[in-house]
Amino acid sequence: MEKTPQSECTCANEHVETASFLSKGGRWGQTWRILRKLSWSIIFLAILVGGCGTEAPNPTTQADTKPAEPVVPEEVDLAAKAMLGSGAQVLLFGDLAKNGKQELLAANIVPKTPTNNLPGTIVTRAVVAENNDGKWAEVFRCDEHLKNQKGFLGLTPLTAVTGWRLQYEMNEQKGLQLYFTPLKGTTDTHVLPIAVRFNPDTKRYQSLDRNYEHFLLESPALQSPRSSLR
Repeated sequence: MEKTPQSECTCANEHVETASFLSKGGRWGQTWRILRKLSWSIIFLAILVGGCGTEAPNPTTQADTKPAEPVVPEEVDLAAKAMLGSGAQVLLFGDLAKNGKQELLAANIVPKTPTNNLPGTIVTRAVVAENNDGKWAEVFRCDEHLKNQKGFLGLTPLTAVTGWRLQYEMNEQKGLQLYFTPLKGTTDTHVLPIAVRFNPDTKRYQSLDRNYEHFLLESPALQSPRSSLR
């Protein structure tokens, strides 16, 4: 019988050993399966860590997102434009005086420009109007002077003012509080804001004294800025 070459025997033995190494019942087969599972675990862990490293949303960007302003009803917008023209902007609307009646605050705002970057809201005119049985009527006006139904408010400048810096806020008890600072048309070198608020006793918007404590009576005509307290 012809003998098998030694080299062929060696290959056959290697094949048998390899098969034995990978066999399910062999010791080395069990080791191989453990190593394979371990390698998959390492790959999965690497993917998980990489996912955790993803950049999170910038909280500052989220905080800077302002909530949408309430939509102004068409009726309110039309009323403001009827009083101040097509350039009128409604700033506030609702129960502004805390007297149960619907009111609006609107103004003609001067746009910000490189030469006009003053703080606050710069306006040329502003009105507060009240809705009575579906009809809007002015109860306060700011143009060259500050006025209500009875005349000129106390502390309003005697000379015409062409621009005002308007500041406003809502108080839970006192309602709308307005502060007007004249920008031009006055010779007063120490200009202070003129406070205006609804007076529940007289049922109208009036200015307050410099301490913001007492309401001032109106004047039917411009005169010396001496006002009576009430």
